[in-house]
Amino acid sequence: MTQAIIGIDISKDHLDVHRLPGKREKRFPNDRAGHRALIKWLAGGPVERIVYEATGPYHRAFEHSLGQAGLPLARINPRQARRFAEATGKLAKTDRADAAMLARFGRAVAPPTRTPGEEPVLEDLKDLHGARRALVKDRTAAMNRQKHLRLPLLTRHALQRLKQIETQLEAIDQAIDDLIAHHAELAARLEILTSIPGVAKLSAYALLTDMPELGTLEAKQAAALAGLAPVTKQSGTWSGRASIKGGRAPLRHALYMPALVATRFNPDLKKKYQQLTKAGKPPKV
Repeated sequence: MTQAIIGIDISKDHLDVHRLPGKREKRFPNDRAGHRALIKWLAGGPVERIVYEATGPYHRAFEHSLGQAGLPLARINPRQARRFAEATGKLAKTDRADAAMLARFGRAVAPPTRTPGEEPVLEDLKDLHGARRALVKDRTAAMNRQKHLRLPLLTRHALQRLKQIETQLEAIDQAIDDLIAHHAELAARLEILTSIPGVAKLSAYALLTDMPELGTLEAKQAAALAGLAPVTKQSGTWSGRASIKGGRAPLRHALYMPALVATRFNPDLKKKYQQLTKAGKPPKV
């Protein structure tokens, strides 16, 4: 029996499903009952891969439910999916059309699959680190506003808000520490990361959160996933300057300051940095 390719468009309330071959379509609620109904519907035949876009909070429970059922999941970048649609001339943007496009993408590109859902501990770590990032942004905004306040009442409110943010940051940092301490694999990876001169705990948190694959990748794979691998630009006799593109921007932001520190205090990376600058590479690059 031919294995099916499933495309699923995920929204807050619904899952629009398209099955190839056969072009069968169905809609399910995006809740636990809907996930169970979808799993039952998919049991009607062998499934090669289920293709869907990363949609922030909306795909998390869906992904966990189908992963627990042992189904082959292929989560792809929304930008990649949109460009595939444009390349194939499918410009319509509806939930049903997107589900059909994702199924065609799965058949044409065959993105890699993974069977198990993410461990709950990694999901919790992502939630905590996301909340921490939001608080840091709030703190920066509050400090900037405070500089221009003249009324005593507003000044007091700003100071209270800053104190509240610091208290919440301390609580989140403690929760992250406790979460990692009770998970042997994460604790071991944190210890390895923080043993690198230039990488402190906050940078290690970002690495564990934004690149959970770290430790299972080759060096070039990790660089490409982070968006740090230069992309060659060449056409005929013309050759442009290679630059980085795509990848995980939050991870690059988190690595910038540790990299800067490492060029001074990490002997191996300092040596590499000096080799690159002597070869004509710009220092920031």
